[in-house]
Amino acid sequence: MSNASRSERNRLEFLESGVIHALLIAAVLFALYPLLWVVSIALSPGGISTSHGALPLPTHPSLWNFHALLGKGSSARAWLFGRQLANSIIVAVATAVTAIGVAIPAAYALARFDFVGAKTGMRTLLATQMFPAVASAVPLYLLLDALHLLDSRAGLVLVYASTAVPFAIFQLRGAFLAIPVDIEEAAMVDGATRTEAFWRVVLPAARPAIAVTALYAFMSAYNEFILAATLLSRESAFTLPVVLQRYVGEHGAAWGIFAAGAIVVSLPVMALFYYAQRHLVSGLTAGGVKG
Repeated sequence: MSNASRSERNRLEFLESGVIHALLIAAVLFALYPLLWVVSIALSPGGISTSHGALPLPTHPSLWNFHALLGKGSSARAWLFGRQLANSIIVAVATAVTAIGVAIPAAYALARFDFVGAKTGMRTLLATQMFPAVASAVPLYLLLDALHLLDSRAGLVLVYASTAVPFAIFQLRGAFLAIPVDIEEAAMVDGATRTEAFWRVVLPAARPAIAVTALYAFMSAYNEFILAATLLSRESAFTLPVVLQRYVGEHGAAWGIFAAGAIVVSLPVMALFYYAQRHLVSGLTAGGVKG
């Protein structure tokens, strides 16, 4: 290859790299722009003036909205908000643990064993994902009322798990199908039982998919609003989406406090994403196996 051809190729690669990086930067700015508005509104006690142009910057930054969110120095209001934050985290974690605990053995059985009703069961699980959660609000309310689980964390976990478990089974079944059966058979040839092969070989290999599925279940429960607003009536039992909705009324909205609450609500999720980020790519693709 001549020097001129090599120089032309390097120039084209440089231009291609520049275009790709420019597109990526534009995509990042596009994603961050709404977040900049939320942060700016949260730091502006009087709200953001539209006269400042397209770039939302607080004129006099202040933590007043965060102070108001916690009850303006009232220990009772601060304790109540802390309890509501704990409700959201506990319910989301319990939902994720329940979904994963039920889905792992069910998905493994569907992936490894051929038994009567396996295909029908998978179709039924997929069919349950076709209906929105709000469609089941009334029967779920009646069931929880009969079980005396209204206004309780346990009732909310039961409701959220009913939608998280089918998706978790479907996702983890694909992950288990992607793991070669040969490695289990090799472990059993070496003297391991099927249970030992599952715990020591299959489960570690499926860890990324399990992490992402648990993250999905956590996020679904943590952000859910409609069922929580329907099934909860006591203020101390509210989850954070229900709490934030109360700042947006029919005749007005406290957008500053709402934005401050949105930031506080996002912190646990951001921490969880940061911790689980190494599993996201491999875990999301682990379930993409036809079978």
